[in-house]
Amino acid sequence: MAQSRLKYLTSYLQPHRQYLTLGIVTLLVVNILSVWIPLLIGDAVEQLKIALSQGTILRYVILILALATIMWVIRMASRVLIFGVGRKVEFDLKQRIFEHLLSLEPAYFAENTIGDLINRATSDVDNIRRLLGFAVLSLANILFAYSFTVPAMLRISVQLTLVALAIYPVMLLLVGSFSNRLRQEQLDVQQSLSDLSTLIQEDMSGIGLIKIYAQETNEQQAFAQRNDAVLEANLLLARTRNTLFPLLGGLASLSLVIILAVGARNIAAGTLAVGNFVTLLLYVNNLVFPTALLGFTITSYQRGEVSVDRIEAIFAAQPKVANAAEAEALPVVEVTGRLQAKGLTYQYPGTTTPAIQDISFTIEPGETVALVGPIGSGKSTLAKALPRILEIPEEQLFIDDHDVTQVALPDLRRAIAFVPQDSFLFSTKVKNNLRYGVPLAEMPEIEQAAKLAQIQGEILNFPNQYDTIVGERGITLSGGQRQRTALGRALLVDAPILVLDDALSSVDNQTATQILDNLSHGTQRKTVLFITHQMSAAANCDRIIVMEQGRIVQTGSHDSLVTRSGLYQQLWNQHKLKEVLQ
Repeated sequence: MAQSRLKYLTSYLQPHRQYLTLGIVTLLVVNILSVWIPLLIGDAVEQLKIALSQGTILRYVILILALATIMWVIRMASRVLIFGVGRKVEFDLKQRIFEHLLSLEPAYFAENTIGDLINRATSDVDNIRRLLGFAVLSLANILFAYSFTVPAMLRISVQLTLVALAIYPVMLLLVGSFSNRLRQEQLDVQQSLSDLSTLIQEDMSGIGLIKIYAQETNEQQAFAQRNDAVLEANLLLARTRNTLFPLLGGLASLSLVIILAVGARNIAAGTLAVGNFVTLLLYVNNLVFPTALLGFTITSYQRGEVSVDRIEAIFAAQPKVANAAEAEALPVVEVTGRLQAKGLTYQYPGTTTPAIQDISFTIEPGETVALVGPIGSGKSTLAKALPRILEIPEEQLFIDDHDVTQVALPDLRRAIAFVPQDSFLFSTKVKNNLRYGVPLAEMPEIEQAAKLAQIQGEILNFPNQYDTIVGERGITLSGGQRQRTALGRALLVDAPILVLDDALSSVDNQTATQILDNLSHGTQRKTVLFITHQMSAAANCDRIIVMEQGRIVQTGSHDSLVTRSGLYQQLWNQHKLKEVLQ
């Protein structure tokens, strides 16, 4: 597992290896200078013992000051370069996550909460940015510091070097003992943040429902519970960190105390020069800071490990619906709109009964066909199968005699405009929602689509007409207005095939009938599959397909079906009874 995480981290850094290499080289120069400067200071101390010359002091001061200035400038450059790599990786990961999420089917988002996905794309990516910025800087600095400083210390005094470094194995053991605990506590923090983000996202989306049922108090309590879980997880992690870090800092400083005690005796015995002793003190001091930072580095690594797992879990999810190996192109201008099913069967994962079973039909170009039946009869499943929102078997569903599973997905979905019952609108202007599928559409085209969808008159009554902001998910519009706006969006795309999945359920029968009449006549007549419970509107279609328990049980015109005993006659009688009761 650790090797796989390292492989992922390496792959994140690969596009920016030049900047990273340059940053590490600058760190190398910094550490070389950090070894040289103490040697000059020690040499200056020895020179002062021989002759206290103002000129000598000035030369050393100028040289040390110049080297220290150069070291400071190069150190700043190394930080800018390495931290910059972390920022670039952050940008890359967010872009990759967003692009990958767009490639996944809607079922993935039903299984994974939006709040958790947002937290992974923000908080977890931020943890990786810190790991590949601060942690890489610290680890490289520690490696160089020990590689250059320890040999220099050994040249001065093997005994004092070993005494000063004797405490460091204890520090490594201490870090190892805390490692798993820090990783688990960091995972708990990230999960609690995801739970909180999910609640916020759900409550903001469902604020209307909360108000209707007066559940503000309960939601406040639910938020308080999850917020408290975040607090507890963070406090637990903070307690562990605040136990580990002072211990590491104290142990690192202890080596300085030890060398002071032993070194003083060696100076008194004449076995160690004062200048060399000062140099050793400076070297040990150079090691204290990076060693003390080891705790922060380990924490960054633990956070990064957890976040790598959570982010790679997103990338591991592959689209269930994808282009065939040799997908065929189907230019929309060549599509006539003929639809055909041959024994189409689909079963949702985890279920025992097919949602649709052995369905066969043919819809001719320009034909308007209504699909009716009880709830759960498989109508929506069939609608989603046409544009391959669901992954269906090969050789069962065709558009213009092309197997839809072999057609390139972009071409297929440009040929089929699909309008679901849940008419999602973006929080932007009405005109932007209408031209979402054709971003460069001009106002005459937008207005024509709105007229066909029977929403033009109401838009003109809005405060800012087509520039009216509809609010999140179109909250400022009624259900019927949202559905007709979504229909207008599909009509503006001008696909030869239009699938309406109960997309006019909030529209009155008269308006729905007028919309269908607009689509069934004129020079740009479309093939329309109209899934509905509105029997009056269905009765005006060219043909009606009746489904029950995943199968087609009747097909024909309204006049022929209503005179035959069967499911359609029952549905029609129920409709007429409702009209009488109303």
